[in-house]
Amino acid sequence: MKLNIKAFALTCGLIWGLGLFILTWWIIAFEGATGDVTFIGKLYRGYSITPLGSLVGLLWALVDGTIGGAIFAWLYNFIAARTSDKTAAQP
Repeated sequence: MKLNIKAFALTCGLIWGLGLFILTWWIIAFEGATGDVTFIGKLYRGYSITPLGSLVGLLWALVDGTIGGAIFAWLYNFIAARTSDKTAAQP
């Protein structure tokens, strides 16, 4: 079975982006907007636990998740094709 690279990449980007966005608002709701630089803030420039930071994180995570999902789907298809060729060639 092959993965649709575009669909898988978009799904990964949306899940990661919305997940980070929702997590940021969850922290804001229970602890308040701190503006502290977090570990993710060191990776995603401009991200912080603030309303504006949640939008910045959403954009970064959308791009990051899309690229990561595309690489994963391509690698999965590549490995699946190579292993199915070997199993089909064996009697």
